[in-house]
Amino acid sequence: MQQWTAAVLPGLFCSVLISLIFSADIGKADVTERDGCSRRSTEGLQHRTIRRIQSPKRSADEPPCFIAPAATRPPPVALRRRVPSRHMLSTAPPPPPAAAAASAAVAEKAPEQTAPTSSEQKTATAGKKGGRGKGKGKEEENPFSDSINLPQTTFTQRANAVTREPELQAFWAEQRVYERQAESNPGEVFVLHDGPPYANGELHMGHALNKILKDFINRYQSLRGRKVRYVPGWDCHGLPIELAVLKSMKSSERQQLTPLDLRRKAASFALSQVDKQRDSFKRYGVMGEWEKPYLTLDPEYEAAQIDILGKMLLKGHVYKGKKPVHWSPSSQTALAEAELEYPDGHVSKSIYASFKVTSPSDGLARLLPDGGGGGGSGGGDVGVAVWTTTPWTIPGNMAVAVNPELQYALVRRPDSDAVLIVAKDLVKEVSKALGALDELTGEGLEVLATIKGEDLVDTQYEHPLYGRVSRVVAGGDYITTDTGTGLVHTAPGHGQEDFETGQKYGLEPLSPVDNYGRFTAEAGERFEGLSVLKEGNEAIIQALDECGSLLKAEDYPHRYPYDWRTKKPTIFRATEQWFISVDAFREAALAAIDEVRWIPEMGKTRIASMTSSRSDWCISRQRSWGVPIPVFYQAHTNEPLINNSTITHIKEVFRQHGTDAWWTMDTQQLLPEPYRSEWSLWVRGNDTIDVWFDSGSSWAGVVNTRDNLRHDNPVELYLEGSDQHRGWFQSSLLTSVAVRGAPPYQTVLTHGFVLDEKGYKMSKSLGNVLSPLTIIEGGSDKKKQPAYGADVLRLWVATVDYSSDVLVGGTIIKQVFDAYRKLRNTARFLIGNIHDFDKEQDGVAYEDLPEVDKWVLGKTASLIRRVREAYESYQFYRVTQELLAFSNQLLSNFYLDVSKDRLYISTPNDRRRRACQSVIRVVTEAFALLLAPLLPHMAEDIWQNLPHDGEGVRRSGSVFEAGWPSGAEASPPFREDKWDLVMTLRDDVNKVIESARTAKLVGANSEAAVHIHCPDPQTTSWLRELLPDQSPLLATTTTTTDGRISAVDDLRFLFLTSQVHLADSPGAVEGSCPEFRLSAEQTGSGCTVGVSKAVGTKCERCWMWGEDVSEWQGSPRSQDDPPSRHSLCPRCRAAVEQFLDRRRARAEGGRTNQP
Repeated sequence: MQQWTAAVLPGLFCSVLISLIFSADIGKADVTERDGCSRRSTEGLQHRTIRRIQSPKRSADEPPCFIAPAATRPPPVALRRRVPSRHMLSTAPPPPPAAAAASAAVAEKAPEQTAPTSSEQKTATAGKKGGRGKGKGKEEENPFSDSINLPQTTFTQRANAVTREPELQAFWAEQRVYERQAESNPGEVFVLHDGPPYANGELHMGHALNKILKDFINRYQSLRGRKVRYVPGWDCHGLPIELAVLKSMKSSERQQLTPLDLRRKAASFALSQVDKQRDSFKRYGVMGEWEKPYLTLDPEYEAAQIDILGKMLLKGHVYKGKKPVHWSPSSQTALAEAELEYPDGHVSKSIYASFKVTSPSDGLARLLPDGGGGGGSGGGDVGVAVWTTTPWTIPGNMAVAVNPELQYALVRRPDSDAVLIVAKDLVKEVSKALGALDELTGEGLEVLATIKGEDLVDTQYEHPLYGRVSRVVAGGDYITTDTGTGLVHTAPGHGQEDFETGQKYGLEPLSPVDNYGRFTAEAGERFEGLSVLKEGNEAIIQALDECGSLLKAEDYPHRYPYDWRTKKPTIFRATEQWFISVDAFREAALAAIDEVRWIPEMGKTRIASMTSSRSDWCISRQRSWGVPIPVFYQAHTNEPLINNSTITHIKEVFRQHGTDAWWTMDTQQLLPEPYRSEWSLWVRGNDTIDVWFDSGSSWAGVVNTRDNLRHDNPVELYLEGSDQHRGWFQSSLLTSVAVRGAPPYQTVLTHGFVLDEKGYKMSKSLGNVLSPLTIIEGGSDKKKQPAYGADVLRLWVATVDYSSDVLVGGTIIKQVFDAYRKLRNTARFLIGNIHDFDKEQDGVAYEDLPEVDKWVLGKTASLIRRVREAYESYQFYRVTQELLAFSNQLLSNFYLDVSKDRLYISTPNDRRRRACQSVIRVVTEAFALLLAPLLPHMAEDIWQNLPHDGEGVRRSGSVFEAGWPSGAEASPPFREDKWDLVMTLRDDVNKVIESARTAKLVGANSEAAVHIHCPDPQTTSWLRELLPDQSPLLATTTTTTDGRISAVDDLRFLFLTSQVHLADSPGAVEGSCPEFRLSAEQTGSGCTVGVSKAVGTKCERCWMWGEDVSEWQGSPRSQDDPPSRHSLCPRCRAAVEQFLDRRRARAEGGRTNQP
């Protein structure tokens, strides 16, 4: 037989109304600016909801479709099959009238059990003689049900995911499906490098979104023939894990804890969390090297990290210095920018204060009486006015900075002789703040004179609390007239810009604050020991008020950095830390960003902005649980010792013994020659490395060290949440560019955050947290939180536009489940109708197929192309839309609907039936393969339940070893315009039949005769091609000279009606159908369409009406029954007689030659 399954003719997909399946409305988030804080409004944010697609309504006369269980047979490969089910395929595509015998009269659904007996099957396939419409008479079994080719399958209607999915996952593990594809696939290695989650806490929906998106990509690439290497990882160091360990201990235990004890407990805790999270990720259906993940606590990884640090040190990028850093008093350590969060609702106490001028600059002196000796013009004091939201930093004030280019004003309050210096453009704002603005006149502080900022430089003033004299200096562009006074209180020990300004003028970065955020003795006896964020702040304000410096204090809501773990405010504090100087390779990093593909595109702008403006990277942490910075300090001078010799030696120590060696070995063992002989002169450091440096070294610790990965080459893809532009994406970029001058990735894909159905962040306090495992396994109350399985969770991921924030909740998951059921029921119907089909023996060659079959194969090929394009562009919601549209519209609503007549009513080996089965087989395999990356469990279940034929149904043991459905995409489409017209005309016919049904002219479609007039000659010619023989039904099927199989490309079967007539004029249609018709102007096809009652007699087996339906006498149920009289059409008469011959032959132990 000619092979055609790999050369299916493609076609452009019909005009599927995808919007009926998914609403593409994603409400645009409104972004408003308040106090510099971007706030996202979730009003209008919608989930891509899945809508039901309605099939044309059918009469109650029309029978439902039943799938009978397949006979028991050995399971394929090593996977146990499902227990056969006797459930009705209740949501399968509605059957045509021709499937009368398949209308079962089962009152209740039976539970799944073993294969039923023959008597049970007879009961299950019993029909209603008079149909199911009202007034149709007494129900009775259809005597011809045994002669109907009912679908049979072990693929159950219910997924039973709680038990079935783990079975399938065990099958993948037993068959080594992941390992075999990585070893045997013909393509190049594909690496999606996993960003390591923290080994701490329960997994949430954000984790599920992330890992499942990655799995979509990996499984697709595997099916495309690439050798997928996915090494999942975990971030095992850092404060979150250390805090979790400390929290679990009693206070007395914590006091006795040594750093080494803490490290051992932290390592144990992290490994236990890895095990828990790994089990959850595997339950999601995510494939990867789960037994060999990468952990940042592995000695090999830690050694690679030290190697990166050493290379950056040798290039001059690493230095130690005293600089202000984000400091967390609640956890007593420095923090990186990526370890901060900015929650809503923070309110600081802001103040306006005046610092008394003691010696004006030359420019200022010219504006003051007696050169400033007499103070202001009225003899009062002159002061520089400053504004700050951190009054506690006033003790660290070393200067006041101005913008040299701005104009400043000398102003005076009406009730005072004191003069203040403020930015000219801020006079009105300062007047209002100080209560000096007349709302009626708009008058405020009196402007006495103006002066340019550069002329204020070198003015000296007195510190209001300590009396020390400082001066006005020139700051940078950061000094604006947006808010405040235009003069900036400068404390070099408490801010990056202040520090940089102080460096220009040699100012000390004074920071009289300890590790716990309390004032030290340097701040003065009055303030020592007070918390700078609490009572210390209030004490400073009170002291300023007492000395006359305070002008105004008020609450000020704004963005403020918090420790992301302790949820407590941080401070800027100058300390001795280790830094990476970004300036040395900043331009190279920005150039590398241009080489990378960023999805979405705005990611490029975001990371470029962050990289161009970021300060030096503080990499030291004052914690025990982490990779130690391998530095020694000279015992007397505190000079650091870290060079190529020490780095190389320590790297090997860590590789062999792990980083605990820093605490377990003595200094002599840790030092290399020639320092070992003088070991007593050196003291090892106590700082550990920032965890973002840990994870940012993964390109070296994993990609460059694991076998068969892309050594020294950027990997194909990084995929994480959008917050990683300032986290892992950036730390990986900086380390890679600094060491090897290239980015670590070719493409970076980001996703948004997961919110609840109303657009709120999930939190325990709001009670809106939905766990991924609750979706999979169900909650404590299964009625309220049923177990949907991993594939439903995955389908949710496949329906959302993850480029922005996504919504999830019980209602949304239920909608997703409805879509899942539609896909599963379509698959079940497909499999059930090829239970007796063998491709080698029963397949029909492509050139012998009816047109409708060729057209469907063309649509399938077009689907394959569009789905591939969607996968390639990472638009998984488009894949879902395409598959649902194909399943619901083309298959369920049309092709499977019109094919039931030849599938059920024909004899088993009828060419009409075998042709349809040939198409269904190709469609089913393609459907499973296209679905496999998204819903691997369902796809594998489909694959394992396909019937055997020839040398075996599958080219492989698993669907994931079958490869992408290829070959079809190169072929041209098949008569698209003609068949698109047929689909449109079919819709018109259904509208008229529905009107006739409402008026009770007809019940089932088979009771209707359709009358059509088309004004277009081409359309009329096409329709005549689809009425090859006006005899009601053929007794046998033959192949006509043009290659079509009779009674398939026939409008009667395409419309599911008994008769179709082409009229010569609209008037002829009106004459035949005076009541029920649509004019050409009312139809989508441009044809006049009418409906009348079908003529002739109804066939009891197929329910088609015709004038050649005649009486037949026999015993269709049992040869022991007395003969009875029935009305049958010629083809049903032939089919029944062949069935009786086969039954008689089996009873006699013989064989029949009947087809």
